Amino acid sequence: MKRVEGKVAIVTGSSSGIGKAIALRFGEEGAKVVLAARRLHLCERTVAQIQAKGGEAYAIQTDISDEHQVNALIQQTVSRYGSLDILVNNAGIFGGRRLADTDTKTFDEVMATNLRGTFLCCRAGFQQMKQLRGGLIINMSSVAGVQAWAGTGTYSASKHAIMALTKSLADEGRAFNIKVSAICPAGVADDLVDASPEDILCSEKIDPFDIAETALYLAELGPHAVVHQIVVDRLGAEW
Repeated sequence: MKRVEGKVAIVTGSSSGIGKAIALRFGEEGAKVVLAARRLHLCERTVAQIQAKGGEAYAIQTDISDEHQVNALIQQTVSRYGSLDILVNNAGIFGGRRLADTDTKTFDEVMATNLRGTFLCCRAGFQQMKQLRGGLIINMSSVAGVQAWAGTGTYSASKHAIMALTKSLADEGRAFNIKVSAICPAGVADDLVDASPEDILCSEKIDPFDIAETALYLAELGPHAVVHQIVVDRLGAEW
């Protein structure tokens, strides 16, 4: 039996990078995958890749900073597949420089996608899973969500906030058998999802499929086990 056979999974930000890698692996492992991102044509390419290997997938164009689009994403998924078992909140953007040099527009854009978008998806997904009495929400944070460095203040603030959302929602979800976890990756070879393993290795960055495997690990834990956060750092990085 495949690792997430028959599960219904939404992956946001799945037009490229980590989100695409997660969608591909979930599809290979038997999940019915809904890909959500602003760039619909790229999601549809990934849907075709999943279907070519015998998987089930569907794409829904979604801007996660828009409340109505997020609610529609959840409703359309349940209408199509009858359930929602896994929600991977991966969509996010990087922005900002040193704080004194970061303009307000950039700050607002980062927060609108990373924080507001994750909040909207968490809320809508949680409400649906609460009705079904169970599910898994995975929020994609970052090592910048547990640390911070000069020049990363805006991005790091958004990812620290995602950690707070994750911890609070995990506490709220226990009564409904809803697990909530965060993955905190370091530098990932986002643009090399379709490259050869050798090319990814030469990039000296984390393989995006390693993050996908981390998500799969969380998805197949037993009913009485939960991992609240996983930090995936680059080999040799200072702790």
